[in-house]
Order: sequence, then C-alpha cells, then structure tokens
Amino acid sequence: MFETLTEKLNKVFTDIGRRGKLSEADVDAAMREVRLALLEADVNYGVVKDFVSRVRERSVGHEVSRALNPAQQVIKIVNEELIQTLGEPAPLNLSGPKPRLIMLVGLQGSGKTTAAGKIGRLLRSKGERVMLVAADPYRPAAITQLQTLGNRLDIPVHTEAGVLPPKLAEDAMAKAEKGGFTVVILDTAGRSQLDEALMNELGAITTRVKPAEILLVVDAMIGQEAVNIARGFRDAVEITGLVLTKMDGDSRGGAAISIRSVTGVPIKLLGTGEGLDALETYDPGRLASRILGMGDMIGLIERAEAQFDQATAQKQAERLMKGEFTLEDFATQLKQLRKMGPLSQILEMLPGGMGQMARTVNPRDAEKQLKKTEAIINSMTLLERRNPKVLNASRKRRVALGSGTDVQDVNRLLKQYRDAQRMFKQLKKSGPRGLPKLFG
Repeated sequence: MFETLTEKLNKVFTDIGRRGKLSEADVDAAMREVRLALLEADVNYGVVKDFVSRVRERSVGHEVSRALNPAQQVIKIVNEELIQTLGEPAPLNLSGPKPRLIMLVGLQGSGKTTAAGKIGRLLRSKGERVMLVAADPYRPAAITQLQTLGNRLDIPVHTEAGVLPPKLAEDAMAKAEKGGFTVVILDTAGRSQLDEALMNELGAITTRVKPAEILLVVDAMIGQEAVNIARGFRDAVEITGLVLTKMDGDSRGGAAISIRSVTGVPIKLLGTGEGLDALETYDPGRLASRILGMGDMIGLIERAEAQFDQATAQKQAERLMKGEFTLEDFATQLKQLRKMGPLSQILEMLPGGMGQMARTVNPRDAEKQLKKTEAIINSMTLLERRNPKVLNASRKRRVALGSGTDVQDVNRLLKQYRDAQRMFKQLKKSGPRGLPKLFG
C-alpha cells in the first residue's frame, strides 16, 4: 500500500535529517520534492498545492527554528497536515429506528458486492443482525455472487426474481422489520459509466426507503478517476460516505489523499485485501502513518486480536520459556500469522526498519517460504512434530517428498528451530543478563 509514495517521502525526510539546522532554502528544496512525490502519486493538483503551502508556511516559522531537531519537526508538520487533508474519521451512522438501511452504490467492477459481504461481517461481529439484499438484476451472476457470500458468512440474502430494485428494497425492509433484523445492506446495480438510468433508479430506491447511509464504493487503484466518479455520484445522489476498495493494490495513494478534500464526502471504510475480513474502519491518523512509513501498530494489534487464541497462546508461552516449544506450536503460530493477512501487509504495518523491509522483501517469496515451512511441518507425524530428534535421514526424505521440498529445506527448518530453542533456554537460565551472551 502506497509503496512508491512512501519510498519517495522517506528519501526527502532522510535528506533533511542530515542537516542540523534548516534554512528557508532547505525547506523549499524539500517541499519541491514532496510536491513532485504527491503529483506522481496521482494526488489532485489543487490538493497538493494547498498541502505544500501549509507545510512550508509552518516549516519556515518559529515552530521549526526553535525546535531541538528541526528535521523531525518538519516530519511532524507533514504528518499533521496529511491527517488534516485526509479528513476527520466518520463512523457509520446506525442511529434511528431499526432496521437501518445501508445502501451501496458505485460503478460496475468497483467491488460493491464484495464490500456488502465485508460490511455485513463487520457489523455482525459488533452484535448487529444483518440481512443482505441483492438489488442488481442486470449483471450476470450478481445475485449468485451475493448469495455465495451470504452462505460463507451465514448471513441471509433477500432476492425476488422479476422485481425491480425500488420495490425489492421496500419488500426487503418490511421483511427485515418482521424478522427482527437491525441492519439491511442493499447491493445496487452499477454501470460501466455514469448514466441517467442508473441515477434515476437510485433516486427511486431512496424515495421508497430512507437509507441511514448511502455509501459510494470506489476502486482506489484508478487514482484521480475515483475523484471524478465521486463528484458525479455526489451531484446526483446524497452520498454520506465513501468505501475505498483495493487499497492493498494502490502503490500511489492519490485517491485516498485527494478524494475527501475534493468532494467533501468522508471516507468511512477501507478494503485492504481479498479476504472477507480485510476491511478497516477509516482512521486518518493511522493511514497517514502508513503513508509516511511510520507503520500502523494499532491496526496490527487489531488484526492480531481478531485471530488471537488466548488459552493456546498462554500454554505456548509457558512451554516456550521452559524450552519445550515444539514444531507443533510453531505450526499453530504460523496459521494464526497467515490469518492476519499477507506477510507484506503485516511487515508494512510495523514501524521503522521492519516497515522498510516490506518494500525490499518480495511478497511472493515471503508467502512462498511461509507455505513451504507450513507444508514441511504438516508432512511430519505427530511424534515428529513434538520430538524432532526422531527425524533420521529416512524420515527427512519422507517429509521432503510429502511436502514437495528438498531434504535441505527440512534440515534448514530444523536448524532454525534448534537455534530458537537454545535461545529461549538460555533466556530462561540467565534472564535479561543472558541477552548480551546471545547477541553480543
């Protein structure tokens, strides 16, 4: 996410960090580089101009000249102004009488149907009783796609053959009220471009039912065009919020940075991957930190908590400190790690050097290595996972064959395991004082 922009901004920050004091000329040179980085990231020109102007004005004043570390103060100013540009957080409005209707609109291919499933999953995890409504009778397999998502999530999907979307929405709300549902998510039809028929249909739906939210779903990867689409919908329908999808594939960041400033419509949710759990509540501070390469520890913790098995983790921690940590424990940890999302995304959310690593590590290679390690462990018997010492040459050949790897791969994993085991035994034996012996 935002790899190209982050890399360029970090270069600017590194350059100004080499100077003890910053002159006005230094600030101007840095701002030129920031301007170029943002424009190349497909950020709206007017947004870039205002942003750089605000940062420069603050950076050449007393705020920086009196700072102990001027370069760090400039970075702080950039972070604060980026947060302001990204706009205030705006949670979903679910107040009012139940059931509350969330209506999703957008162009064809923007990810509305998948977003409907993700939002349904998110709200159900917060205690809501959710119903999905397939209100796109025009796109082939649209109804089937939503029904498939509903089955995976165990969320009911309302559909009626031959009924036009305005009447379908009205029927769905009546059914939801009788059934005790608290939230209805309406997946409407999209078009390949903005057209009068699309807008008229959306207007007819809002005449029949009163949505608590009308969320425009936009593909973040299309950059400035996302801003134009948002403008078009905002002028025709009363959009209350934005859902930016495919954020994990957006290396530039132009749409996310521009869209709130240009349209005035708040961003509410971010789609960060293909999984149905890959949906984040929008937080401008956290997004700014990721853009600037400062990581997102809060987001990482939230992901970990969603997959965290406290009882299992407690048992593993106790065995770890006794030096009894087995390959079976390691396999369990790998499964929990992979549930949190792609490794490249997890590294990206770490601050400092680990975040930088995400931009140097090939995500495919990292995922491939994790899968290889998991395959090797899964090819072992229960005895072998709990007591790797029994793995003789014959057993190693069998494990390698069963996991589609080489004996060298098996040996490499076992060496890493033994090294880790020795380290934790040493820590248990000598406590914090043992660290210098291990690493120095």
